[in-house]
Amino acid sequence: MAAESHLRIGELSRRAGVSPELLRQWERRYDLLQPTRSPGGLRLYSLDDLERVRLMARHIANGVAAREAAALAARADIRSPSALPGPAAPPVAAAREQLRRAVEAFDEPAAQAVMDELLAAATVDAALSEVVLPFLREVGDRWQRGELSVAQEHFATHVLRGRLLGLARGWGGGGDRRALLACPPGERHDLALIAFGLALRARGWHIDFLGSDTPVESILRTVEVVNPEAVVISATAPELLTPIRAELTALARERTVAVAGAAAHSEQPAGLLALTGDPVREAARMTELAA
Repeated sequence: MAAESHLRIGELSRRAGVSPELLRQWERRYDLLQPTRSPGGLRLYSLDDLERVRLMARHIANGVAAREAAALAARADIRSPSALPGPAAPPVAAAREQLRRAVEAFDEPAAQAVMDELLAAATVDAALSEVVLPFLREVGDRWQRGELSVAQEHFATHVLRGRLLGLARGWGGGGDRRALLACPPGERHDLALIAFGLALRARGWHIDFLGSDTPVESILRTVEVVNPEAVVISATAPELLTPIRAELTALARERTVAVAGAAAHSEQPAGLLALTGDPVREAARMTELAA
């Protein structure tokens, strides 16, 4: 192979639009890829591997199950234009309904398969704004109405949180701007904040993520160490921010400080940015403001 065709998994992922995590799963489960080894032991992929990945992703977007899509991609003459399937069906059309059935049945493999196919066929923004976030809101609403049990709500949260954190691997590297994300003391819900971080990362931000229930002293100490351009604090209730409001206001004199989650809908002190909308849309707005 020419040097151009020796692709490491990060470059293969970038060109194909498929996450490294999912590429490894396809290689392991379906024997889709045929990597070679560099003298240093790194796995190297060919341009044929790239075309097989693209072809499998197109089949999945057209509604073909992952295993059958892998078989079709492996058998296809990838150098022939006729090997390509027709235009893809909308990848998110049935994903929420499939996730709903998987959660109700506690079917973790089915839920993971839905996410595999969704993330192979849709951009991160589309997967978040059209499937993951609406589905989480639906889960919360159904739990409040008594249509889902606590166990089912926890199951859904566990599966989706794990997948989003899988997508977040590497979000702390590179990026033209740096954002520190955290939840205040007492706040244990960080899924929407993870989604916001993924949307920021897709827009070129470097993400430092502290997660749920973070002491304000830890937030301020981390700010001193990493010097982020923006600090985003997510809370589901305004009263969780009251004990740390003075610290956030002081911090906002030096950099952008934003409040996200349901608490952002309450009145904020001057200098704090309220992120009241969808995490993907607010990530775009914060990026525009930073620019």
